[in-house]
Amino acid sequence: MLKRNLPKADICVSRYVLERHAKEQPDQVFVVFEGGGSWTYRETLVRVRKVAAVMQDLGVTQDHHVVVWLPNGPEALETYLAINYIGAVYIPINTGYRGTLLEHVIENSDAELIIAHQELVERLLDIKTAKLKTVLIVGRNSSLKSDLKLLDYKSCIKNMLQDPSKPKRAIQPWDLQSIVYTSGTTGPSKGTMSSYYHAYNGMDEEAWHCLKPNDRSLINLPMFHIGGCFIVNAMLCRGASIAMSPGFRTETFWDVVRETTSTSVFLLGVMCTFLIKQKPTPDDKNHCLRMAFSVPLTEESVQFPDRFGVDIYTIFNMTEINTPIISEKNPREPGRAGKARPVNQLRIVDENDIEVEDGNVGELIIRPDFPWAINHGYYKNPEASARAWRNGWFHTGDAFRRDSAGNYYFIDRLKDAIRRRGENISSFEVEIVVNEHPKVQECAAIPVPSEHGEDEVMIILATKPEQEINPEQLLVFLTKRMAHFMVPRYIRVVEELPKTPTTKIQKALLRELGVTNDTWDREAHGIKIKRDKLS
Repeated sequence: MLKRNLPKADICVSRYVLERHAKEQPDQVFVVFEGGGSWTYRETLVRVRKVAAVMQDLGVTQDHHVVVWLPNGPEALETYLAINYIGAVYIPINTGYRGTLLEHVIENSDAELIIAHQELVERLLDIKTAKLKTVLIVGRNSSLKSDLKLLDYKSCIKNMLQDPSKPKRAIQPWDLQSIVYTSGTTGPSKGTMSSYYHAYNGMDEEAWHCLKPNDRSLINLPMFHIGGCFIVNAMLCRGASIAMSPGFRTETFWDVVRETTSTSVFLLGVMCTFLIKQKPTPDDKNHCLRMAFSVPLTEESVQFPDRFGVDIYTIFNMTEINTPIISEKNPREPGRAGKARPVNQLRIVDENDIEVEDGNVGELIIRPDFPWAINHGYYKNPEASARAWRNGWFHTGDAFRRDSAGNYYFIDRLKDAIRRRGENISSFEVEIVVNEHPKVQECAAIPVPSEHGEDEVMIILATKPEQEINPEQLLVFLTKRMAHFMVPRYIRVVEELPKTPTTKIQKALLRELGVTNDTWDREAHGIKIKRDKLS
């Protein structure tokens, strides 16, 4: 067992890390923004302190919860750091949320303040807003009428003249840093509680040894994912720099890399596929990107070093854990996740938590060798926390096998979840919204393979007696009530869903059948649904 102490606060707690770097290397660039602009460490600290003072003026103190509902950009970055600067808890939520899912996370968060993009605020008017009192609006002044207090972000920053006060107590590595929502399987989305040490430990110099202090990491995954906010934290703790992008776009990816002089990036496997499938050009190696993570490792990922001159690494990670598995440079075997880091105990077990022999498939479970290294439960959800942490081990819900050389291979998800374009989608939450339609009797949401890798969402439904349903009209109903990435591509209407003797829907059978001849495909009908573009 590896023995080590938790690092000091000025190594892993963002407030003290930012203050230290602003003192030791004030003029070093911390962030460059796609499209222009940059902040040094000193400038970043000045901006963060201003935003922190605004939050305190609105009543936020240490340990309070603050929801951030913003696309990537300057405000998303400074609010993240400012919330943690005063020792409050950062709760980023997906900009695609609406309807019942949005209502659930707002209620679960216990936040009284939300910082939201002005084009998203209207969605709050359609739901119960629980403890929310104030909306700090980023963007144009809103003319909306609401019982909530609506304030203009830019004006509040401009009018703030005082400095923020210090936290009532020192912020410690084990304090709650963030609550990040992950897809539920048998229930609503769960808020993963992470300490400052967890946010640091999963991507520190030992975990992500391939990232160096002179690297600039391109942040093109959303800040409401750990592939956004935790990587920002990792580069901050290294004293390195980031490039902030609104998001991944195949056509402009390499232009953004060149513009921002980025040297590293985190890519989902499907992103590698899109980039590899672009027509080769003489500029394929004309850039400064030296390394990329590809998760998972696909056949296209393996082609990256030869095509683009970029070293590839892969890992296995989740919001809840700490990169327990990482590969060597340029692995060549698609599906392999790498070998275990020496900071956790890993087992592959059967349904009774009994370890299986090498070569056999089972669930990967993890137990860290030191405290606070991974999540410490799901917020306000003791039942889900107990299920995940049963027998003293965290259960990933993912099927793996290990070979005799210690290589781990991802096989499949054990959970009833769908993964589309990097988003974990709860079949439960899709089904809730579909079942709200007045003509639907019951439904099941399942994953089906996508031609781009990962999954597409398919629903199989039965209508109420003497009712008929039009798929395109159903899509209109769903698009208004669920995140864009949850809207099903495939719709199949049946007389009755297959069930077990105990009346449980036989999803395994439906998954086996997949897309049938009588399945309606919205993309075949020219209907594509994309994320709302926020100004």
